[in-house]
Amino acid sequence: MSRAFVKELDGAEGDELPELAISPHRNLVTAQGLAAIDANLRRLDAELSGARATGDRAAAARAERDLRYWSSRRASAEVVVPQRQAEVVRFGNRVELRTESGATLHFRIVGEDESDPAAGLISWVSPLAELLLGSAPGDEVPFRGGMAEVVAID
Repeated sequence: MSRAFVKELDGAEGDELPELAISPHRNLVTAQGLAAIDANLRRLDAELSGARATGDRAAAARAERDLRYWSSRRASAEVVVPQRQAEVVRFGNRVELRTESGATLHFRIVGEDESDPAAGLISWVSPLAELLLGSAPGDEVPFRGGMAEVVAID
């Protein structure tokens, strides 16, 4: 059996860590997303310093790799300020949907690195966001095998 199926590469024992994939899409972020990138950079700087101080080469390799990713994302970040009182859904807006069953759901359209679907934060390149972008209150969009109405945009 190949070792690739047994052990994940972790930078230990000379294993080379694969680079984290950079999205081909524009790096649109909210102000909160930019702050999160900056926080990640600070955290990773501290992790790298700690790993170097203790001689932990595997941890240093992971921190260096992650720093390359987040530095790249910081350099390409395009902060988008959400349009308040928008007539149609745009990046950064919060959208209220009502499903056919009457359930009300809220989603905010954010950058790829900010997305957290369980918290209602969906990436602007996700299938749902692509359906919502440009829609207006009263419009219906396909949702979970049925339809949902756009009720409000914040």
